[in-house]
Amino acid sequence: MTTRKFTILHSNDMHGDFFAEAGGEPGELIGGLALLSGYINRVRKEEENVLYVIAGDMVQGSLIDSEYKGISTMEIMNYLAPDVVALGNHEFDYGLSHLLFLEKMANFPVVNANLYIKHYNKRLMLPYLILERAGFKVLFTGIITEKILDSLSRDDPVTSFITLEEASREVGKIINAYKHDDIDLTVLLTHIGLESDRQLAAMLDPEWGVDMIIGGHSHSVMDAPEKVNGILIAQAGVGTNQVGRFDIVVEDDTNSIVDFKWRLIPINEDLAEPDQRLLDFINSFKEVVDRKYNTIVCKLARELTHPAREVETDLGNLFADAFAEAALCDVMLVGSGSIRRERVGPLVTLSDMIECFPYDDVLTRFRVDGRKLKRIFSRIMQPENRTGEGECYQVNDRVRAVYDDAGHRLVSLEVDGQAVDDAKEYTVCLQGFHYRNAAAYLDVTPEELLEAGRHRVVSTSARDVLMEYLRGNQNVSKKVEGRLVYL
Repeated sequence: MTTRKFTILHSNDMHGDFFAEAGGEPGELIGGLALLSGYINRVRKEEENVLYVIAGDMVQGSLIDSEYKGISTMEIMNYLAPDVVALGNHEFDYGLSHLLFLEKMANFPVVNANLYIKHYNKRLMLPYLILERAGFKVLFTGIITEKILDSLSRDDPVTSFITLEEASREVGKIINAYKHDDIDLTVLLTHIGLESDRQLAAMLDPEWGVDMIIGGHSHSVMDAPEKVNGILIAQAGVGTNQVGRFDIVVEDDTNSIVDFKWRLIPINEDLAEPDQRLLDFINSFKEVVDRKYNTIVCKLARELTHPAREVETDLGNLFADAFAEAALCDVMLVGSGSIRRERVGPLVTLSDMIECFPYDDVLTRFRVDGRKLKRIFSRIMQPENRTGEGECYQVNDRVRAVYDDAGHRLVSLEVDGQAVDDAKEYTVCLQGFHYRNAAAYLDVTPEELLEAGRHRVVSTSARDVLMEYLRGNQNVSKKVEGRLVYL
């Protein structure tokens, strides 16, 4: 019997989190790519068989990334030199053609098994990768979330086998064709969220010999890996404040993990010296961006926060009210996930706003009857939507909605203090992304939103609306006030 020890470091949902931040102790720095790179470099020196992997969403979330449309991020990732990465949904934010350009820039392999060019039945990306370390072979493949189709709605040539059942069959195809006795370890890099990872693991045939799922998308912080159907499942939160670390022992005869230890490692100055050359490289982008965007937009009365996308937040209320005022609508639904900063203010710069609201989009006003409006709120407030994997919303101050989690029902929905009337017509404003994906997110189809006619694009730039609102409303403040209540 031959065994080998491997160390697998893993990140996910890094979202352009390039710089260290002040930690709990005065003067303490945590996170940032320079400290993360310093730790990875240290582990690569200390251990013999080290693999560093990323489970999707390297891009989007920072002003540097937005300004360079991911090009800066890929150059920085080349410096980190991961051994293999999987696609996340945000890798598609700049469009399919731009993703293919970014993939060509990468000095590291990008794997995905279930995205296809549908007319030719060809996979879009490298479907699998076999890496050899110390005579042992490790097979990697990647699976993407169903949300990828949202981003690809304008890229018709591409399709995806995106249900969990289809994704599991795609994993089977890879393993049946390429896994053999010489493959000692099989790892799935997924971007489907922790709950979906559990479901996928349960569907996989034990004969396929999948050993690990390293995932992303739900930003889950775990105390320990889970084990489902004999498969270890782990995720490493969000950003660069931490990195997952597996120390595993693999046996050659059985092609299986016989021992493992997993830790979520906090990235701070106690771990390693920051990688100064990488920091200098990142700062070369930052200097350009700072010169362009370090101007003051407004001053808020106080700091506003958006700590979780599943609940009403004061920053979400500010955005919803700003858009509702411009749209002259009864109901404004703002995708919580489009607000990308946990806190803003009191002083707000142009860079703060672009980092906080990076997804510019059209705003369109529709007319729906009360019955459809109740359907919408019944969908967006259901518990299944608030698991970290659903699409949640912020609403304007004319709306009050109460949902009973235990009874799984919408208790009440009011506009301007009056109960919504099934037969009455109401105006609803949506970002373009949410209109295109209304069937999945809102339980009404785009066609149903158009039935009443008189829909109107009220702005081709939601960001312009937001900027003008803030410039004209100095010292504004919002608070959580029970617009969305869960019993």
